[in-house]
Amino acid sequence: MDSNWLIERFIFWIPLVLSLTVHEWAHAASAKLLGDDTAERLGRMTLNPLEHIDPVGTLILPLLGIPFGWAKPVPVNPLRFRADVGMGTGLMLTAAAGPASNLILALLTAGITGVGSRILPGSIPEAALPIIATFIVLNVLLAFFNLLPIPPLDGSRVVDCLIPDSFRPAWDAFAQYSAFALVAIIVLPQLSGIDLFAWPHEWARQLVRMAAG
Repeated sequence: MDSNWLIERFIFWIPLVLSLTVHEWAHAASAKLLGDDTAERLGRMTLNPLEHIDPVGTLILPLLGIPFGWAKPVPVNPLRFRADVGMGTGLMLTAAAGPASNLILALLTAGITGVGSRILPGSIPEAALPIIATFIVLNVLLAFFNLLPIPPLDGSRVVDCLIPDSFRPAWDAFAQYSAFALVAIIVLPQLSGIDLFAWPHEWARQLVRMAAG
């Protein structure tokens, strides 16, 4: 096996696991703040990656070179949200917490790396820069991807809570076939060469340039 190929896989895989871990922790922590301790009681409100790893989505596919991945979903029980929050609002906030955590991670990483490299030149090891860049880009793309209004992505839960009743039948019909839409979003760009996330990609690259100084 080509050693460069293996190195490239780990440069992608390590940031992916860390990003997915924080994403799922944010779901659990936000649910806890809103009154639902289900994830905490099941040991999922943790930053230990081992508790969030999905064998296929976190291990097999990413390590095979598939530029995609997922972790075990954090369980949320809307019946346990505080009365002043409500089930709909609670589900929307816990869903949004995951993508929000990825955006915050990208911004913090770029900011801390950029400031550190300027205040203390050479303090960031050269070997760490590819991993840092991948971490920033991955978190931006994970945030925007998860905000897509396609079940079971987080964005669909936000839409589900906000959609007017008059559009509910159409939304429910779309949800039945959402798996096809999700596959299309993932596969078609690979086949056509069209980057559906061109703007997030460019924004992520700007953050990487800022971090690199």
